[in-house]
Amino acid sequence: MSVYIQSAAQISIQEPLTEKWFAEPHIPAGNFNLSIEPDYKSFIPPAESRRMGRLLKRAVTTSKEALRKGGCEMPDAIISGTGLGCIENTEKFLNAMLDNGEECMPPTAFMQSTHNTISSQVALTLKCHGYNSTYSQQGFSFDSALLDAFMQFELGKIGTALVEGHDEMTPDYYNMLGKIGYWRKETADTEKLRKSKGVGSISGSSSVSILLSDKLNDNTLCEIKNIVTLHSPNKSEIWNVVSRLLAKAGVAMSDIDAVVVGLSGDAENDSVYESVMSQCFTDKPVVWYKHLFGESFCASAFGMYVAATILNNRFIPKHLLYKSDKGINNVKNLIVYNHFHNKNHSITLLQSIK
Repeated sequence: MSVYIQSAAQISIQEPLTEKWFAEPHIPAGNFNLSIEPDYKSFIPPAESRRMGRLLKRAVTTSKEALRKGGCEMPDAIISGTGLGCIENTEKFLNAMLDNGEECMPPTAFMQSTHNTISSQVALTLKCHGYNSTYSQQGFSFDSALLDAFMQFELGKIGTALVEGHDEMTPDYYNMLGKIGYWRKETADTEKLRKSKGVGSISGSSSVSILLSDKLNDNTLCEIKNIVTLHSPNKSEIWNVVSRLLAKAGVAMSDIDAVVVGLSGDAENDSVYESVMSQCFTDKPVVWYKHLFGESFCASAFGMYVAATILNNRFIPKHLLYKSDKGINNVKNLIVYNHFHNKNHSITLLQSIK
């Protein structure tokens, strides 16, 4: 059984629905970052768009774009990950409760505040009646959605799937998380995030849709060889899992060209990655992405998207490398490693098909 990434689309703090960030990235100038919105009229009729919150618009738009790029009319499954769903609509509903004394509440904001409305809205728009699920496990939401899709492929229940990661940022949400140390207090550029380990990182929004398929075609970006998740492992357990993962795929550690990790500049978060890298991936080049896309609960979706883009191009540009002054050519195998609070860990092996 083979699972391929056929296409992917993103809306973020980089230019939306393009891969221009791969050659000419936009470097965030501050800690509070909102997504750059595309022209939704090409994807959603205006009458429908007016009834959708911004995160739902992004989810529908990235889904349609991923399907278009992958040459797929209708997926067999839609599986989403979201840390906290449509925060903007949740805030609207709660503020309306306060303003109206809990009377005469408009229903739209409430319906769109539920977490599983994202996958549901995409399915309604596409008229897709297949497998539909949403995972809401904070920083492990996308990883759980990807694992579910991989298992559905292994069981032979699906042939294509949209796997997505969606989270948004609002001023109130940013301020709330800032009180518990999620964001840098001082303005942090790329060099500060790399060299100055402090408390918190820079914020971002996540809207990534990835089309998976069990068929190889001209659009295919790369192959997912396997994905493994662990709960509260020690370093020896991680090493054992990595060894089994590589052995099953017939790949030696020397064949791994780089490891894609969620380094963010936050000392507590990064110490886990650095410890695992020194134990399991000694001397392997490190690819990071949160300095370009920001931190969010579904930021790991960008890790998968970045890895697939690298393998499609067979090249790692220097701005994605944590410690290097030049890019790396002829990239064939990547490991994507993510953790959330050092409790939930995921390890995914990707391989170029070119």
